[in-house]
Amino acid sequence: MHTFAYLCGNMQELTQQIPEGSRKEVMAYLEPYMLNEMSEYLKPVEEMWQPADFLPDASRDSFFQEVKELQESAKELPYDLVAVLIGDTITEEALPTYESWLTMVTDVEKNEQGGWMKWVRAWTAEENRHGDLLNKYLYLSGRVDMREMEISTQYLLQEGFEIGTGNDPYRNFIYTSFQELATNVSHRRVAGFAKRDGDKLLAKMCGVIASDEARHAKAYMSFISKAIEVDASEVLVAFEDMMRKKIVMPAHLLRESGQPQGEAFAHFSDAAQRLGVYTAIDYVDILRELLVEWKLESIKELNEAGERARDYLMRLPDRLLRLADRMRIPEKPYSFKWIHA
Repeated sequence: MHTFAYLCGNMQELTQQIPEGSRKEVMAYLEPYMLNEMSEYLKPVEEMWQPADFLPDASRDSFFQEVKELQESAKELPYDLVAVLIGDTITEEALPTYESWLTMVTDVEKNEQGGWMKWVRAWTAEENRHGDLLNKYLYLSGRVDMREMEISTQYLLQEGFEIGTGNDPYRNFIYTSFQELATNVSHRRVAGFAKRDGDKLLAKMCGVIASDEARHAKAYMSFISKAIEVDASEVLVAFEDMMRKKIVMPAHLLRESGQPQGEAFAHFSDAAQRLGVYTAIDYVDILRELLVEWKLESIKELNEAGERARDYLMRLPDRLLRLADRMRIPEKPYSFKWIHA
């Protein structure tokens, strides 16, 4: 069985009932915090890096020489690393799906100038650069069948994603906390492998993307920390529910042309596991980081459901490690339509 399918399992319907009143009250409490703290987790547009800072400039006489040098470096990248990079790029390019999902949180007042909507737009603006940069790099590299890649991107955008958060802001924030940490790991590892294989440009690009993801993770984790201050038991119950269903990757429905949903994702995740870009152990490490960040051991005055949730969550890393130890990853690389032979 494929690595992530084994660890993450199949999605189930939400099993916990979301209280009608408390979420709205907590989100109203968080709204000023979002506005006040945005500057800590997001950067002014004029100070941000842009894709053009890294890519060959078509207005310069040196453009074709720079493209040739980019292609020479890209030739040295291992097949699995190119596959992971493409999967990461498609995941980043599905950003419109993620933005629409975040704005559908029903317990948040749809005030265009409110803290939540401002955050979503600003976060989207920063994230949008990631797909732009990686897509242009892959196009210039000459190693990618861009039409096949674009088909996969269109499928992913069209089909959306099912991650089990419903319209619950707690589950949404827990999911984004986990995912921003996971994307940080993935991009950082790709950067390291690219540097090892002589592609310094790709290493630098993935490094700055990873840095963005780390900042965003801190933001989402801080939102949950604030929610715990006023509604700890409900947050822990939501956390338990998300971990019982398992945190699936946002691109878990990824497919190539002519494939069923999720087929390409399974092979993509195998490649990531083979390389050590993102593994079952990383999944457990991220869970442990969240347990520490949210200080689960020291939370007081939980109700009975909250105590049960905490007990489950504190025992979970060791259980998942035992599962990870039994996993077997296919050794033979899959032949992706995305990559030229």
